[in-house]
Amino acid sequence: MEWHPTEEQTQLADALHRFIQRDYAFAQRRELSVGAGFSPGNWATLAEIGITALLVPETQGGLGGRVQDILHALQTLAPALPLEPVVASALLATHVLACSDHDTAQTWLPRMAEGKAIATPAVFEPGAGFDLAPRQTTAARHDDGWHLTGSKTLVLQAQFADLLLVSAKTEDDATAWFAVPRDSAGVSVRPYALFDGQRAADVTLNAVRLAADARIDAAGQGHALRAELQALWLAALCAEAVGLLQATLDATVIYLNTRQQFGQAIGRFQVLQHRAVDLWMEVEQARSMALLAANVCTQSGNPQRSSLLAAAKARVGQACRNVSQQAIQLHGGMGMTDDMQVSHWFKRLTTIELWLGDSDAQLQQVAHGAMALDPA
Repeated sequence: MEWHPTEEQTQLADALHRFIQRDYAFAQRRELSVGAGFSPGNWATLAEIGITALLVPETQGGLGGRVQDILHALQTLAPALPLEPVVASALLATHVLACSDHDTAQTWLPRMAEGKAIATPAVFEPGAGFDLAPRQTTAARHDDGWHLTGSKTLVLQAQFADLLLVSAKTEDDATAWFAVPRDSAGVSVRPYALFDGQRAADVTLNAVRLAADARIDAAGQGHALRAELQALWLAALCAEAVGLLQATLDATVIYLNTRQQFGQAIGRFQVLQHRAVDLWMEVEQARSMALLAANVCTQSGNPQRSSLLAAAKARVGQACRNVSQQAIQLHGGMGMTDDMQVSHWFKRLTTIELWLGDSDAQLQQVAHGAMALDPA
């Protein structure tokens, strides 16, 4: 993302706005959230718009776009609260596969570009919080292939995915990545809904047998691939948050200017005007940090990347908490009702603040990074 979007980003945003107005209005999304939790038709439409092909290389039938392009798209889509795996599949899984030159990875990308296959990372493990390092899931050599054993949790949209990108610990304690078809023998999926309506699942791997080419990372590169995934995920959360924060601010200002009390709009009361200005400042600071995250997330050679991303997530997370809670207060009791879109934005912003570590955890990461750079 840049301060001024490119012409291509603007055209994509316009197409996404039309999609939201036509197919993904608040009532339609709410019905989908309490129902199937995923719409194949909406996913096909997003594929037609180009979201699924954006990061796929041109040689694999994609558009060969930049990460910043899809982050801008995420910011545009955010107020609609899409349940489809835009982040999990179109961004994270696609980028991981695009970084691999293994045949297995390359065979999936053309199908993903067309929206005919969905992939999702399976990285978190029970009891380990949002640590991406594999601890319990192991990969052992077996004949001419691999055996995967372990469990993963919070695997986004796993029940709708065709492919799981599983991180595992090898016999030499290195991190390795495997492309595991969801229907493989030994794979079981237990789906559930998250607080914000998104679907996730616990995945159990019971001695899943894989061919040798199922490993998609080069030996010794598993840790670097994990760092890339985390960097992209943090930037995506920041971009999505900014879209939601702006929508929340706009809806709150509209409410203040229309809600009548004592014969006038409550937005005319100075104390509420001051609170609205505070929200605006929070949104603008979060926007600046999201832009920083978008710019550094692909700079794998930048020694300060992890600290900068942690700082961005910390400030954006603080804005998520402050703006969402203030917006609910300014809307009054009705702000918590399911009929108000702001209540759904509140849930998603709360989830974003917690995902991959809340603001306190991110600030600790910043402090550790500063200590590591201190020559003393």
